[in-house]
Amino acid sequence: MFEWMAWTTPVAVFFTCIVLMLIGMTVWEIKSPTVERKGFLPIATTRGDRLFIGLLTAAYLNLIWVGLGEKMAQWFSLEAEPSVWISFVLSMLALGLVLRKG
Repeated sequence: MFEWMAWTTPVAVFFTCIVLMLIGMTVWEIKSPTVERKGFLPIATTRGDRLFIGLLTAAYLNLIWVGLGEKMAQWFSLEAEPSVWISFVLSMLALGLVLRKG
């Protein structure tokens, strides 16, 4: 069923984190309903809005990293493309920033 997708360890960890975040946010929303607030994003957002925007940001950061992997290896004279674990950490930090301060 999932033969078409490259289920590498980083991909599995990334999607597992997304599922756990969705479960956690659902439980949090049930226990404590959200209130809109204004952060650095140009709109008033709820926790769910910030999670959605943060997940999009994380996905785009990962896509950019993978797309530029070969170029980065050339630019920085690396023997191989940089690890996708670096992009995973960067995207999770960006997600955390959007959730906390957005």
